[in-house]
Amino acid sequence: MANQQRDFDLIIWGATGFTGALVAEYMAQTYGTGGTLRWALGGRSEKKLQSLQKTLQARYAGEPLPLVVADSDDPASLRDMVQRTRVVCTTVGPYARYGTPLVAACATNGTHYCDLTGEVQWMARVIPEYQAAAEASGARLVHTCGFDSIPSDMGTWFLQQRMLERHGEPSHYVKARVGRNKGSASGGTIASMLEVLEEARRDSAVRKLLSNPYALCPPGTTGLDGPDQAGARYDSDFERWTCPFIMAAINGRVVRRSHCLLGKPWGEDFQYDESQLCDSRAQALRNTLALGAAMAGLATGPGRKLFAHFLPKPGEGPSREQREAGHYELFFHGAHPADRALDMRVRVAGQLDPGYGSTSRMLAEAAVCLARDPLTVGGGFWTPASGLGDHLLTRLVENAGLTFEEVPLE
Repeated sequence: MANQQRDFDLIIWGATGFTGALVAEYMAQTYGTGGTLRWALGGRSEKKLQSLQKTLQARYAGEPLPLVVADSDDPASLRDMVQRTRVVCTTVGPYARYGTPLVAACATNGTHYCDLTGEVQWMARVIPEYQAAAEASGARLVHTCGFDSIPSDMGTWFLQQRMLERHGEPSHYVKARVGRNKGSASGGTIASMLEVLEEARRDSAVRKLLSNPYALCPPGTTGLDGPDQAGARYDSDFERWTCPFIMAAINGRVVRRSHCLLGKPWGEDFQYDESQLCDSRAQALRNTLALGAAMAGLATGPGRKLFAHFLPKPGEGPSREQREAGHYELFFHGAHPADRALDMRVRVAGQLDPGYGSTSRMLAEAAVCLARDPLTVGGGFWTPASGLGDHLLTRLVENAGLTFEEVPLE
């Protein structure tokens, strides 16, 4: 591929933001500076980039990292940047506001790309708009490379691989259940959520798109899945009460897209649903009411302004101690299509705060995967599971602190 001869293997775009700096710190700690992996810090403020450069050099005693200055509002500068690197790893959101010019530049210039977006309406716009350009240039573009949606996407894929190995056929119905977790939503995630809600308020077409569980699948895709869980519900497989999980509206659409991009190996009737485990019916009801009230408040302009005073802003986040105290786990239950005695369950768990610490590691490993691993897919828009698969799984387990394991049915 032509981009193998470029100056860098990858550039972290938005490196001076809160999450971008965490990605850079992880990269310096894991891959060093001045080594065989050629990477650089990118952003629009040379002064802030120099400050981060000095911090990383002092902390990890390596060579000073190269700096690349560009601006999202300057397409020429983005073009010059992406032509210098094999991969751009971006944390600059909300992506609907800032991300499209970078996607266009990467797709046109054969530069691989990964991000942290959870903005379904934006992905549904840019994928069809730039798919042909990416196919022609060979650029692989992978959205949702953080807590939304790597654990859900890769967890479902891992379960199905185990089902095929063990039983010779996949599950046609996978339940994802979020277990114990500790962490907080990032300011960038909240900003993206507010961007989605604002677009939905203004545009009925966006509201219709967001209600479609197959919104990220190829046009015309239909299936058996309906709306995401909206209330408290008892799950007989887990023997636990469940409540809605706020990320399900993103994760489910990514998992269904993976199934389509892989060629629908889990059956035309494949179903997926995602929710959060609760300790009791009362807790499930409380959580459901609290989430419903929060979303109702955020759905109005005055409500968003009120919430904005209390929610973290983009660039804000928890302390190192708080990030290191975080954790999460998700369970994936695969129903065997012929014999429920052959059902299977796997657990995906992560160290660190899911929205910051673990997310920064997952994104970094996705970027290195794009830069270094012998991927077999061509140019175009991929999901983590469909585009990176086994290579990403190995990196997540060996480097990023995630575990993927089969667990006994309770």
